Amino acid sequence: MRWSKTLIPSLRNVPKDAEAISHQLALRAGLIRQLSSGVYSYLPLGFRVLLKIIQIIREEMNRAGACEVLLPALHPAEIWKKSGRYETLGEDKIALKNRAGHEFVLGPTHEEVITDLVGTNIKSFRDLPLNLYQIQTKFRDEARPRFGVIRTKEFIMKDAYSFDADEKGLDVNYQKMSEAYHRIFTRCGLKFQVVNADTGMMGGKMSQEFMVICPYGEDRVASSEHGYLASQDIAMRGNPSLTTPAPKSGKPEMFDTPNLRTIDEISHRYKIQPSHMIKTLIYMADGKPIAALVTGDSEVNEGKLRKLLSLKELRQADGHEILEATGAPVGFAGPVGLKIPVYADWDILGIADAVTGANQKDKHLKNVTIGRDFKPTATGDIRFVKDGDSAPDGKGKLVLTTSMEIGHIFKLGTRYTESIGAFFLDEKGERKPAIMGCYGIGVNRILAAAIEQHHDIKGIQWPEAIAPFHCEIITINQTDEKVVKVASDLYHELTAAGREVLFDDRDERAGVKFNDADLVGIPKQIIIGERNLAQGKVEIKNRRTGETQLVDIASLKSHL
Repeated sequence: MRWSKTLIPSLRNVPKDAEAISHQLALRAGLIRQLSSGVYSYLPLGFRVLLKIIQIIREEMNRAGACEVLLPALHPAEIWKKSGRYETLGEDKIALKNRAGHEFVLGPTHEEVITDLVGTNIKSFRDLPLNLYQIQTKFRDEARPRFGVIRTKEFIMKDAYSFDADEKGLDVNYQKMSEAYHRIFTRCGLKFQVVNADTGMMGGKMSQEFMVICPYGEDRVASSEHGYLASQDIAMRGNPSLTTPAPKSGKPEMFDTPNLRTIDEISHRYKIQPSHMIKTLIYMADGKPIAALVTGDSEVNEGKLRKLLSLKELRQADGHEILEATGAPVGFAGPVGLKIPVYADWDILGIADAVTGANQKDKHLKNVTIGRDFKPTATGDIRFVKDGDSAPDGKGKLVLTTSMEIGHIFKLGTRYTESIGAFFLDEKGERKPAIMGCYGIGVNRILAAAIEQHHDIKGIQWPEAIAPFHCEIITINQTDEKVVKVASDLYHELTAAGREVLFDDRDERAGVKFNDADLVGIPKQIIIGERNLAQGKVEIKNRRTGETQLVDIASLKSHL
């Protein structure tokens, strides 16, 4: 490909709205351009990188025994309502109605669709196992698109779905996919870690995330020096075994807090440390109200709370439910006098004379102490972990690292096959739901992660396997006929030999070409100038190391 004949709009300056390094360099190198918030066009260089990534994914998925399909992006809303996820998606879903008034959802994921497809085409255990995958554009109405292609409204995913007759079969497919993911990300040149994670909206029994350390990621990983590793969503901590201090006060006192509902508002107005406040959140647990208590500088981990209480369903109560449970509107709940079960985090045991809601509008209480003023139904680890927490095995402290998810694998079980309907007859003729697994990869994020991990002050340093081209030919003087002829002949020769070559044939100053070459980051630069050409040589520069060497033109092809 000749630079002059393609679209590579490189930029000298960093765009003002680009925070992440990968976003800055992708824009500057002419890989992407934004159409609207969270929606990007991929230009020739960026699209070639995506195609390289997709090819690696296809090769490894096929090698693992999966078969490729292509599923619709437009889903009838009924199928999402059937699985119960229509409401779970909330405002993240992009829904629309056609001219006939039928509602559709632009697919953010395809569990419902693939389960419906498989359910109508399997009858017996002899039809299993199946492992089907696709590579397709997905959609979600991301509230805060950020960091270029890391968090977008439209994104490319590889999603695979396995169907088995029993748990042993699921275990086999799950392991195959895990091994395939290791090969995919290694071939793409990424350093990654695998962490246990929350199943979240997807449901199921267990999941693991493939993460790359990245300051612009949306996830955090908790680790200890002794090998503990887990997503912050599910990370546990050691019991601090706190003893409640002796209270300095006699009893709780009520004080006025007109229109002050949040921890931040109370803390700012009365100069109270959030760590010395009790945050009370009201939830509906399997249809019944409960209260969860954490310190004001902590957040309730709903997954931990659900696990502690062995709940099937947990959600935050709405305003009407909070008023009914506490007698006060949102923002004024507290544990003193509550008639519903109260579950306190371990940290609550370590504070006395705390400030909390009074279960009255515009009122709070001070001097509240656990044990004396209220007795929790139970205590436990119900908050998200923080830096410095004790590791769950008691060995060392936890450290939180900002990371970006590039892949996620799930053991879904029968979450979708029962609700959507994918049943088969086993060897005894009994009707059973297929056991399901789900395996996703964010294709766009691999591009961003590669840039985050492989760049320097000059620009991108692509791993060879996903670089848009193998090498770039650069003419120092495009007006010199001999230089141009040698460069053109070499371009045609290398292309005919199967090498992917970008030929910078622009009539630009050498400095501009060198800067652009370093910016776009193609692994090998072949520099052709009059001085070296007079000796029958060309210069080869390794973009990653910066090393250069002179090579005879005759041996260049074999050298590359």
